[in-house]
Amino acid sequence: MSRVKRGTTRNTKRERLLQHTKGFRWQRKSSRRAAKQAVMKAWTYQYRDRRRLKRDKRALWNVQINAGARMQGTTYSTLINGLKRANVELDRKVLADIAEHEPEVFAKVVEAAKK
Repeated sequence: MSRVKRGTTRNTKRERLLQHTKGFRWQRKSSRRAAKQAVMKAWTYQYRDRRRLKRDKRALWNVQINAGARMQGTTYSTLINGLKRANVELDRKVLADIAEHEPEVFAKVVEAAKK
């Protein structure tokens, strides 16, 4: 079997790894072993937090809708129930934005849910 010299392959793999650690601190940006561990951990958090972000956003929208609903004299649950019965198909993201930036329009939405 012939001998394989690893110089260019090894350097290419190391450079590709270190490109992902740009901006990291201490040896995590320059040492191969520390960089690989840091990248694996960062990618794990990245995967997890893409899902967590969706949960956090929805929770925030619910709080904003509830705050707007209570200013109109109702609660979040009764508002959402009324909207479903009235066949108003506004998602929570849009409802939260309306409640925060356009209270007059949100008041009309609440009236439609109360009927």
